[in-house]
Amino acid sequence: MKKRSNFLRRVLDWVIKIIATLSAFFGIMILIWIIFEVGRRGAQAMSLNFFTKLPTPPGVPGEGVANAIVGSLAMVALAGFISVPIGLLAGVYLSEFGKDTRFGNSIKFSTNVMMGIPSIILGLFIYTLVVVPTKHFSGYAGALALALIMIPIIARTSEDMLSLVPNSLRESALALGAPRWKVVIQILFRSAKAGLITGVILAVARVSGETAPLLFTALNSPYWMRSLNQPTANLTMTIFNYAMSPYRDWQRIAWGASFLIMSLVLALNIFIRFMLRESKR
Repeated sequence: MKKRSNFLRRVLDWVIKIIATLSAFFGIMILIWIIFEVGRRGAQAMSLNFFTKLPTPPGVPGEGVANAIVGSLAMVALAGFISVPIGLLAGVYLSEFGKDTRFGNSIKFSTNVMMGIPSIILGLFIYTLVVVPTKHFSGYAGALALALIMIPIIARTSEDMLSLVPNSLRESALALGAPRWKVVIQILFRSAKAGLITGVILAVARVSGETAPLLFTALNSPYWMRSLNQPTANLTMTIFNYAMSPYRDWQRIAWGASFLIMSLVLALNIFIRFMLRESKR
C-alpha cells in the first residue's frame, strides 16, 4: 500500500507539473502572438504624420492622431495630479495611523471594493456627477474617471510598500524626538521610494488603455484640444471608433494607436520590474 501510494503521488506530481508548464507556455505564446500581431500591423501606420497631424476623412492621405496623443497625455497627467496625493495620503494613513482600527479597516475594504469595480461603472458615476449637470462632455470628467481608477491602486501599493519598512527605523527616528510627520516624509518615504514610484507607474499603466470610462465622460474629438472643458480626443476612443469603421486607412490608424499604447504599457511594466529589482538590492 505504501509503495503504491508513493507511486501515485509521483505520477500526480508529474501530471501537475506538465499541466502547469503547458499552461505557462500557452499563456506566453498568446502574449507573444498579441505583441507580434499588433506590432506587425501597427508598424505600418508609424510615420511622422501619425504623430504630428490631425485625423482626416476616409481616403485622404496624411492622417494622424496627434490630437489624441495630446488629449490622452493631458487627461492622464491631470488624473495623476488628482490621484497621487490622495492615494499616497490614504496609503500613509492605512500603514501608519489607521492600522487595526475600525475606520482604517473600512477604508481598506473600500479601496479593495473600488479596485474590483468595472471601469464602466466609474465612468457612469462621473457621467451622472459631472457630465449631466454641466450638460457637456469634457476632458475634466475623463480625468476624474481615470483618477477614481488610480486612487485605490496607489493607496494599496503605498500601504504595502510602507509596511515593508522595518519598525526599527520608525522607532529610532521617534526616539530621537522627530515628529511623526517628519518620520513619514524623511524616513519612510525615502526607504520605500522605489515601491511608491512603482505604484504610481502601475496606476498610470492601468488607466492608459481604458476606453469605457472615457466613453461616458471625455467622448472624443477630431480637433486639437484647446481646453479640457470640452470633448477631448484620446487614443482609446480613437481606436474604438476607427477599428469598427469599414475604411482600411482608419483601421490602419487604429492598429497604429494600439501599437503605441501597447508599447507604452510594455515599457512601463519593464520599468516597474527594474524598479522592483533595484528596491530589493
